[in-house]
Amino acid sequence: MADNTERYAAELFPSDYTSWRYCIEVKCGLALTPEFLKARIAVLGDPRHEESQRFASLYGESYHEQVLGWLQRAASEA
Repeated sequence: MADNTERYAAELFPSDYTSWRYCIEVKCGLALTPEFLKARIAVLGDPRHEESQRFASLYGESYHEQVLGWLQRAASEA
């Protein structure tokens, strides 16, 4: 990740999984704990949840699915 740190720091929206992890862990200062990941997957994975609907409305359904996939990948690596 060291080679792309500048690029990741400059991105407004993460473009790939590694960039997304950088955004969450470095920019936001959040730990990707199993509990955090489980909670976010539950929210974004429920199409009826208000927050999931709002996310998809703001960022588009394809980005919503991409972020959900990144959360699931992080959970499988935890």
